[in-house]
Amino acid sequence: MTPEEVKKVSATARCLYTEIEVEAALDRMAAAISGVLEQSSPILLCVMNGGLIVSGKLATRLRFPLQMDYLHATRYQDKTVGAELQWKVYPSLSLKQRTVLIVDDILDEGVTLGKIITYCQEQGARKIYTAVLVDKQHARKEAGISADFVGVEAEDYYLFGYGMDYQGYLRNAAGIYAIDDTDT
Repeated sequence: MTPEEVKKVSATARCLYTEIEVEAALDRMAAAISGVLEQSSPILLCVMNGGLIVSGKLATRLRFPLQMDYLHATRYQDKTVGAELQWKVYPSLSLKQRTVLIVDDILDEGVTLGKIITYCQEQGARKIYTAVLVDKQHARKEAGISADFVGVEAEDYYLFGYGMDYQGYLRNAAGIYAIDDTDT
C-alpha cells in the first residue's frame, strides 16, 4: 500500500470506539484481571503483533507481580483474509505449572487463540486465561472459544487501531475503526 492509500482508508473509516472509550475499557479489563490473577504470579503472554499495544497498556495497569513474554503466531501476514496459522516465535519462558494470561487485540473466528491455548496446555500451563481488547460479534467463531476478559464488542467489520491492522498499517490508530466496505 502507498501512504496515500493508507490515508484514504483511515479517512473513510468509521470510528466505533474513541481513544477515551478504549482506555476506559482497558481500565475495566485490568480491574477484572487483577481480581482474578493478582495472587497467581502469572505470565502475561503477548500475541504479536496485534497484542503489543493492548499488552503494554494492560501491563502498566496491573499492580501485581507478573512476568511478560510473547509469541508470534499469525494467520493474516498483513493480508485481510486469514490462512493457515504460521508460528514465527514461541515463548521463551517455561509455561509448566504456571498461570498464563494470553493477551491479543481481537477475537474474531478464534482459530489463532484456540491453537495458542492448545500450545499452552501442551507446555503444561496450570491455568490459562485469555484477554482480548475486541470480541467481534458473528456466528463464525470456533466452537468453545471465548475470551475470559473482553474490553469491547464490535460488529462484524474489518477493524483497525489499538494493535489491529489493515494490511500491516494503522495498528497505531488511537481508537477502534471499521473499514469502509469499498476498501477491503
